[in-house]
Amino acid sequence: MGDANPMRTLRDYPRPSHEGYRNTIELPEGNNVVPLRSDTFWLVQNGCSFHGLRSEDPNQHLKDFLKLMDSLDLDGKNRERTRLCFFQFSLCDQASNWLERLPAGSISTWEDLTTRFFAQFFPPGRTAKRYPYVPTTQGSTF
Repeated sequence: MGDANPMRTLRDYPRPSHEGYRNTIELPEGNNVVPLRSDTFWLVQNGCSFHGLRSEDPNQHLKDFLKLMDSLDLDGKNRERTRLCFFQFSLCDQASNWLERLPAGSISTWEDLTTRFFAQFFPPGRTAKRYPYVPTTQGSTF
């Protein structure tokens, strides 16, 4: 049995390492591998990118992203896997940083991803500010 924490020298510490790195999004297991084409990556990154700015509409971003993904005409299992795979490439700047700060492997379904995305970029308080309640006098009995 090997030592779980092998001895490291001072020379080892400043070296970058990919060991232990896991993506935030855990893709579903299975034999449902979808060929990823470079032009699709380009479309996702340039056609529907989201930066996480307050001026951006996360609902519209998700609609645009889904429109692009649905054009790939995939079956159910492949659709979920492809959405999970490509969504991270649609995020830039603050939004990308948000996704990278989540625990590794913490997202495993499309539902998980969209729930967390909306919780971060379209919280309930923002809805109240964007669509304030304005009482009307029509139909009032007062």
